Amino acid sequence: MVFVGILDVVLAFIVKACFKGSLRVSEEKEAQGLDIAAHGESAYPAYIGLD
Repeated sequence: MVFVGILDVVLAFIVKACFKGSLRVSEEKEAQGLDIAAHGESAYPAYIGLD
């Protein structure tokens, strides 16, 4: 369990370094919705009348 815990921390630092120091998206993108911010489309178009 100690080995997995240490490996988890190491992998988190590697991922954090790849994404410029953050494991989270910006507050604006989170408020907008990641489906729209990342892909430019809504995951549930029926709920906003796009279907």
